[in-house]
Amino acid sequence: MELDITSWLAMAIRWLHLITGIAWIGSSFYFIWLDNHLRKAKDEVDTANGVSGELWAVHGGGFYHKQKYSVAPPEMPGELHWFKWEAYFTWISGFLLLAVVYYYGASVFLVDASKYAMAPLTAVAIGIAFLIGGWLGYNLLCRSPLGQNNVAFGWVWFGLLTLSAWGLSQIFNDRGAYIHVGAMIGTVMAANVFMVIIPNQKKVVADLVAGKAPDPRLGQVAKQRSLHNNYMTLPVLFIMISNHYPQTFANPQGWLILAGIGSVGWVIRHFFNLKHRGETRYGLMMLAVVGYIGVMVLAAYLRDQARSDVAVDANQVSFMQVQQIMDKHCVACHGTEATHELFDEAPNGVIFETKDVILKYRAQILERAVVSQDMPLGNETGMTDEERATLAAWLKKTEAD
Repeated sequence: MELDITSWLAMAIRWLHLITGIAWIGSSFYFIWLDNHLRKAKDEVDTANGVSGELWAVHGGGFYHKQKYSVAPPEMPGELHWFKWEAYFTWISGFLLLAVVYYYGASVFLVDASKYAMAPLTAVAIGIAFLIGGWLGYNLLCRSPLGQNNVAFGWVWFGLLTLSAWGLSQIFNDRGAYIHVGAMIGTVMAANVFMVIIPNQKKVVADLVAGKAPDPRLGQVAKQRSLHNNYMTLPVLFIMISNHYPQTFANPQGWLILAGIGSVGWVIRHFFNLKHRGETRYGLMMLAVVGYIGVMVLAAYLRDQARSDVAVDANQVSFMQVQQIMDKHCVACHGTEATHELFDEAPNGVIFETKDVILKYRAQILERAVVSQDMPLGNETGMTDEERATLAAWLKKTEAD
């Protein structure tokens, strides 16, 4: 009996990551929505006790009355729910997934010798350094005078993330670079909860229990970090699914495409945040649509500019040549008996050992091996431009036939 433990473990961790991520981001979206829908308390007693806003809602057949205190209630309730484990387990599962897939398979999923030849352990160390450095840099910015202005801070933080994306794209393969930008953002978001939001809330609770007046600044800082997390959710969600779309990460300037899509995500999030406050600005949504189309056009232009000038006469290409290319660069992973150290079975069950199967996946082969050139992973086998052109010529010729 053969059991691919790594694949089953990665699947379980990915499932956990998805579940906890939904719980965390869902609660984050909900509380931002709640804050934006609060209205001034009508009961003067509530106002006198520090209630800054309230909301009535109906869901699932029941009515709910929610109240928010400007700082804290006069007395602590008997039970208090803390929204923290969703964030913690999202980060833990995400890091485990990063370790199982990208760090364990660093030779394929991180290292690209054509960009920067390095040992897998060196690549892992660089990846972890970016995660730690991202949090330290972000936290220092928040604590600096710049942190008092959310708009200015947002632009600077966006610039630093874009610079990080560019730097990572110079040393890692394309997928590895993208996932580490996402891991940087996710680390910052989780650290905001673990290092700032929850500790500040605990200080407020401790002051209340001790009969002291809580410092309102604690809540303000926690609220600011929560707002930052809210704006970072859509970009990080995109990066989570980006490995399915090589037209983004495998673009010759993938870091720029990521910056563009991240900007679109922030604009969409801003539209909904304003909408929840009663300000519906459809111009922002139109800007997001135009921006997305602009990224599409830019990606196509950059890809065409970088296209190889190697020309191959399709009439001179035989299937035997194509089969030799597939055997050399693809069958180690996509073979009946996968021989690659990281794969016990062919990914997605696709086996490129017969002409019929190669023709069946013609479009996918063209996209991944010729257009985006993200296959073979990290170009580990060193597929040349001439080989890619030969493959493209035969595949296009058979399609025409």
